[in-house]
Amino acid sequence: MRFPGSSIEIKTEREIQFMREVCALAADTLSRVGPMIEAGITTQDIDDFVHQDTLKLGARPAPLNYRGFPKSVCTSVNEVVCHGIPGPRRLQDGDIINVDVTHLYQGYFGDTSATFYVGKPSKAAKHVTEVARRSLELAIAEVKPGNRFGDIGAAIQEFAEAQGCSVVQDFVGHGIGRVFHDEPKVSHVGRRGTGRRFKPGMTFTIEPMINEGRYETRVLDDDWTAVTIDGKLSAQFEHTILVTPTGCEVLTARSGRLQNSEMFDTYF
Repeated sequence: MRFPGSSIEIKTEREIQFMREVCALAADTLSRVGPMIEAGITTQDIDDFVHQDTLKLGARPAPLNYRGFPKSVCTSVNEVVCHGIPGPRRLQDGDIINVDVTHLYQGYFGDTSATFYVGKPSKAAKHVTEVARRSLELAIAEVKPGNRFGDIGAAIQEFAEAQGCSVVQDFVGHGIGRVFHDEPKVSHVGRRGTGRRFKPGMTFTIEPMINEGRYETRVLDDDWTAVTIDGKLSAQFEHTILVTPTGCEVLTARSGRLQNSEMFDTYF
């Protein structure tokens, strides 16, 4: 059902269970991507793997043919902010790559992404990636009934800018369920105490894109690939979130660390 006076859908318990199932599948596929991330593979290799793994789970790769997108997963390397199209590009030692997985299962969508290290990251690559990871964690901590959507953007912006990074404004998180990109739009910048209040049963993504340099982006001639305007690095992490009566549930939570993504030393 839709929350009275707004376009935000409130999920029933049955719908929430469907969301848990599809989100768990998407998280599983993303977890299996990690071990294959190494110098020499192509982004097309990642697409081939995600496509086959998704089908083996009984799901469908939601990006494929979505509004004309030609592949089953988004692969965004280094200066690519989001919506990178898999192809012949070979990963090189020191690259970072965001892999964005979305499954469609039983009529519901589950969306998650992570940034992976290829070999040994540079200091700048590690910094922007870990700022993105921590930004998502801080944003999730804001989600509970009574708080507002502006609190998400404020938490991300306050932290990322204090770390010398910027927050992409051209792309946002989104409501998700039976529709891939639904209301609300979830900005990753904002002011505390603004926006709609969280209500139990809402499901949406939080997916901060954090840039090493300027926050502005541009889209390449393929009409999909968004890159930083200054050519500097960008990193992103994403989870699908459910608002619960007491807080929130990370529907795309993984059971363990992501290989080639998680750093085992303390960064902050």
